[in-house]
Amino acid sequence: MATYTEITEEIQRLKAEKNAVILAHNYQIPEVQDLADYVGDSLGLSQIAGRTEAEMIVFCGVHFMAETAAIISPDKKVLIPDPEAGCSLADSITVEQLREWKRQHPDAVVVSYVNTTAAIKAESDYCCTSTNAVKVVQAIPEDREILFLPDMFLGAYISEVTGRKLYIWPGECHVHAAIRPEEIVEMRRAHPTADMLIHPECGCVTSCMYLTTDDSVGLGETYIYSTEGMIKHVNRSPRDEFLIATEVGILHRMQKEAPGKTFYPINREAICQYMKMITPEKVLRSLREEVFEVRVDEAIASKARRAIDRMLAIV
Repeated sequence: MATYTEITEEIQRLKAEKNAVILAHNYQIPEVQDLADYVGDSLGLSQIAGRTEAEMIVFCGVHFMAETAAIISPDKKVLIPDPEAGCSLADSITVEQLREWKRQHPDAVVVSYVNTTAAIKAESDYCCTSTNAVKVVQAIPEDREILFLPDMFLGAYISEVTGRKLYIWPGECHVHAAIRPEEIVEMRRAHPTADMLIHPECGCVTSCMYLTTDDSVGLGETYIYSTEGMIKHVNRSPRDEFLIATEVGILHRMQKEAPGKTFYPINREAICQYMKMITPEKVLRSLREEVFEVRVDEAIASKARRAIDRMLAIV
C-alpha cells in the first residue's frame, strides 16, 4: 500500500501532466485539505472554478459543489473523487416541491442557498452562500415576496438581519441543526474570554442572536460567519481562544493558519459524513482514471447559470 507521501507525489505529477487543479472545502479531512491547491468555502471555491486556467477540476467537497463548478466552467472537466458524497440539506427539497411552492407564490423571487442541486438552481432567480446571503436579499426590491430555501436557520438569520419577511423552506443541515443553544451557553461559561463564532446554518443561531442581548447569560463576543468569515476572523483577531460552532473539519485550517491560538468546537460530534468520504486515495484514482465526471444537462445548466452568476456578482 502506498504511503501518504507517495500518493501526494503521484497526485502532483498527474496534476502537472493533466493541467488539473484540486479544490477542497473547509470541512474536508486534513489529508485532503493539505494536498489541495485551494481550500475554502462554497463561494470562494466557486469563484476559483470560474477563473482557473486549469483544464480539469478535481472538486473535493459534496456533489452540489461539483455541479456548480461544472455549470460555471462548462469547458472544464470536473471530477468528484466520490460521487456518493451528497448533502442532507440539498436533499431536503425536490424540484416538484419547489415548483408547487412557486405556484402558490407566482410573483415571488426565489433565492436558493448554494447547497442545492442544479435542478433547484435552475428554478431559482438567485443563488447565495452564507457569505453573501444578506446582500443578495438586500438587492431584491422590498415590495417583492421572497421564497428562501432550503435552510430554515439561515433563512431566519437573514430575515432578522435584513428586517425582511421571507417565506422559508423548513430544511436543515443535519450536522448544523444538532448544535444547540445549551451547548453554546455551557461552552461560553467554560471559556468566558474566547470569541464565539457561529455558522448561520446552526440550529442555535436564532436563539443566540436573542441571547446576545441578555447580559445575564454572558455570551460575550459572538459573531455569525460563513466558514471563510470564521477563518478571516481568527487570523485578524487579537484573541487567543475561539469557540467554533460549525462542522469540525474547519479546525484543521484554523490551526494551520493561526498555530498560536486555541480552538474549541462547540460540539465535537459535528461531523458531516459526506464531507469525510473523500480520501487522498480517491483523489489519486479520480485524477489517474479521470473518474467521476460531473456533468449537468445544458438545458438545466443554462437556467441555473443565471442564478449562480447573480450570486457571484454580489460579494
